[in-house]
Formats: sequence, structure tokens, C-alpha cells
Amino acid sequence: MKETLTPALPCPCPGLDVLYADRDCVVLLKPSGIHSVPGVGEDKQDSILTRLQAFDPSIHAVHRLDRDTSGVMVFGRHKEAISHLGKQFQARTVDKRYTALVAGILQDDAGEIELAMRYAPEIKPRQVVDLQLGKPARTLWQVIQRFSTTTLVALEPYTGRTHQLRVHLQAIGHPILGDSLYAPENWQQASPRLCLHANELAFDHPGTGQRMRYLSAENFSSILS
Repeated sequence: MKETLTPALPCPCPGLDVLYADRDCVVLLKPSGIHSVPGVGEDKQDSILTRLQAFDPSIHAVHRLDRDTSGVMVFGRHKEAISHLGKQFQARTVDKRYTALVAGILQDDAGEIELAMRYAPEIKPRQVVDLQLGKPARTLWQVIQRFSTTTLVALEPYTGRTHQLRVHLQAIGHPILGDSLYAPENWQQASPRLCLHANELAFDHPGTGQRMRYLSAENFSSILS
């Protein structure tokens, strides 16, 4: 869903689930299991960005989702648009919300997690909670639905640390199902994919200034069935 009538141009990359495309930006749904941008090593070169650049080399990423996280992403199509979008992410004026299926039953209906984090090179690529040396990290959460052994939650990261949602939920004893880095083995095996989805993204259009909002529902019903 979007809150604008800006005319869309044709999809720049067949095969990707593009929600919107014009001369300034591209909004799409990233599937789980593919990198947002290429990484180090030959096996990490396939990514959403490289697929987009095969059709439009000027496209660049302004934010990232983890390889195994699915959901809404926006890309800039020229220097000015990339800069405009990047500044919004830096200023935290972009609305980002996620849905996750987590282990166990959260007793409260809502809350927040405020635990500083840092990169842990000794166990790379993992991040760890470190209240002394870590950078501030804050996550808001709200229960959507409780099941027999799991809870579906809405998440809003106030900060944007790497793996923030995954680390924060693991730290409070409710790791995300299918998380191969942070969940115990039994909860890793409980899902064939990481049950984390970027379901909402809102930003100011880099050309018109209109507020754009995109939603993508995901309740992980296939995991629960």
C-alpha cells in the first residue's frame, strides 16, 4: 500500500517483486535467502543490488536487510536520490516496522529493549550485548498473537544496529525461529527460514517530497501450520 499518486515507471528488473519504480527510486520485496548487497567472496556476489544494477547500473542501496530477512526495501536511482534517502535513514525519519515469530510466550503485551551492542570479531559475524563497550540500541515490541509455544510480535527498531532485532530478542530469552546465529538448535530447526520480515517502510520521496508508505503482510502461517 502507498500514500502517493506519483506516476510509476516500468519495473527495472523482471523477476523481482517490485512494488513501485520511477526515475528516482525503486521499492521492492526482498525474499529471504539473498543478500541485499554483494558481500566478500565469490559465493556472496548474487544480491538484490547486483540484480538491479544489471538493468540500471546507477541504482544503489541506501539501507540493508540481513540475507535471511525478507521484506520491503527502497533503492535510489541517481546520486541526488541516493543522498536524499540516505540522509533520511541517518536522521531516523524513515519508519521501519518488522514482524517476527519468536520462541516462547511473551507475558507482557508490549515493551522495549534497550541493550547496547557491539560486533564480536572473535565469533564473527555475530554481534553481542555489551553494556560497557557497545553502541546504544533500542527496540520497541508489541505482541500480535500468542500461540502454544511461540509469539508473533511487531518490532520497531529505534536504532539500526546490525542484527539488532535478532540479538535483542535472543537477549530477553525469546530468539527468532530459524535464526542460525542466535537461536538454540531446537529453535533453529523449528523453521526452514528466519522468521523475520520487514513489513512496513515509510519515507519521503526523494523527488517530490511526498510521504511514501509500503506494507507487506507476513504472519508465518506456513511455519505454524
